[in-house]
Amino acid sequence: MSKKLSRFLALVFIPLLGSLLIRFLYRTNKKIYHSPESISGDPIIFACWHGELLMLPYLYSHYRKKPHAKVLISPHFDGKLISKTISYFGLGTLAGSSDKSPAKVLIQAIKTLKEGYDIGITPDGPKGPRHEVADGIIVMAQKAKAKIVLVEIKPTKYWQFNSWDRFTVPKPFGTIHYYSTQEIDISGMELEAARALIKEGLLKHEH
Repeated sequence: MSKKLSRFLALVFIPLLGSLLIRFLYRTNKKIYHSPESISGDPIIFACWHGELLMLPYLYSHYRKKPHAKVLISPHFDGKLISKTISYFGLGTLAGSSDKSPAKVLIQAIKTLKEGYDIGITPDGPKGPRHEVADGIIVMAQKAKAKIVLVEIKPTKYWQFNSWDRFTVPKPFGTIHYYSTQEIDISGMELEAARALIKEGLLKHEH
C-alpha cells in the first residue's frame, strides 16, 4: 500500500473511530463539573494542557450549546487527524506552526476572536515543554482583548502515554472531573506575571 493511500485511509477512519471512542468514554464515565454556572457570550480563549485535551469538547459544550469555536492545531499529519476528529463535535480548526510562523498564527487567531469565535489552545503544545506556558496565549488574549477560561480534566481512572505531554485517556466506568475557572482578564499584565497566573491555574488540581 502506498504512503499516499495509507494516509488517505487513516484520515477517513481514524477520526471517525476517535470520535466514537471519545463519545463512548464520556458516556461510560460519571461527570462532575467544578465550574461556574455560566460564562459571558463574548469570545473566550479556552486553555488546557496538551495532555488533557482529549475530552475538552465536552467541557466546551457544557457552556456553548451551539459550537462556535476554532482550535489551534499543528498543520502536520497528526494535526490533520485531530482536526477531522474534532470536526465531529462541531469544532473548526486553525492550522499553523508555532515554530515556523508564530506571528502568522497569532494574527489569524486574533482575527478569529474578533470575528466572534471562541478559541481552543494548549499553552504547552504542540511540542512542549510539558506544562510550560508559551507566549502565544498571552499575546493573543491581550491583542484581541479576550478573556481566558482555564480548564483541567482529571479522570479517576486512566491510561497515560509515555509521550512528552503524558497524554491521558480516561478508562471507562470511572469519574471525569472537569475544573474550569471564571473568565480571567490578563489585559495590562506583564508577560511573566500572566504566564505564572495561567500556569498556576492549570496546575491547581495536578496530583
